[in-house]
Amino acid sequence: MAHRQEPPPIQEHDPSEIDPIWTSSRTARQIYALGEVEKDTTRLLSLAASSVSLLTLPQTDEPEDMLPQGEERSEQFVLEVSEYFERLDSIQVAIRSSLAHIRQSRIAPSAITAPPLGFVPPSLGVGLPRAAGTSRGLQEERVDRDAWVGILDALTCLKGSQQHEQLVPTSSHYTTNA
Repeated sequence: MAHRQEPPPIQEHDPSEIDPIWTSSRTARQIYALGEVEKDTTRLLSLAASSVSLLTLPQTDEPEDMLPQGEERSEQFVLEVSEYFERLDSIQVAIRSSLAHIRQSRIAPSAITAPPLGFVPPSLGVGLPRAAGTSRGLQEERVDRDAWVGILDALTCLKGSQQHEQLVPTSSHYTTNA
């Protein structure tokens, strides 16, 4: 009889394992917590699917499902449903904590509402306004500037080599023009 592997326990991260950037401020800690909520939500959906599989009739199980049989099936279902509700509770607490943080920070509601339909944000953050109504990010502007500087350098070098050829004729120059 095949046994299903035990699901991983709810992970409490050791603060020394967390990147220091996530502990640098209260807002960073809240963002980290929301990332953990996202992971917990994924696990929650996995537990729900597994629980539903355990509720099906054993005759419908595929061999690769490795679902327990008999009394073990009921026990596994109880374990998975218990973890499901623990995760659900931790997600609820984390979301409420984040909402409380937003309220305490007095973030304007307009800052967290969805943008209007068709809004396209600048690609790389702060951009320079343009007359045509489009904006480009600062990085794009730098790349554009560097490209033009490179073109200017190449043209200056080409012009210098042409002037040098006019001043100092080479033997290959005479053979190609002859």
